[in-house]
Amino acid sequence: MTDHRTLTHADLRQFTGDLKRYRHWATRSVIYTPGIQFLAETGGAYWLIDEIVFALGSKHLQRRFEADPRAAEMLFWTLRVSPDASATLAAVVDQDEPPVFQKQISFTDFPLDQVDIWSACDGVVWTLYLPSEH
Repeated sequence: MTDHRTLTHADLRQFTGDLKRYRHWATRSVIYTPGIQFLAETGGAYWLIDEIVFALGSKHLQRRFEADPRAAEMLFWTLRVSPDASATLAAVVDQDEPPVFQKQISFTDFPLDQVDIWSACDGVVWTLYLPSEH
């Protein structure tokens, strides 16, 4: 059941770390935190988790992981929503570096103008979490 409250940046900052994890439906190699679960549920954004999971398994990113081992350990994702309701999802290895992944999304009703999701890999499993949960 979806929580129909308006999602805010302050809502997301309330998450500061938890041992609970959720496993993604499509793969055993991606888990995510309660903050990401809240983001998906409240913001109607399970599709955003799916986009990141599918990108992590893509041949494009697998090649990037081989070329830059840092990318295989940590990626910083940003979804930026434009006023026309289109969006860009991008992942970088470090700030001020070009994206290792970028996708244009033609339409979204995501309620925030921007959200950051961090992903870290222990060599086997990727964990998605909010920056405040780091």
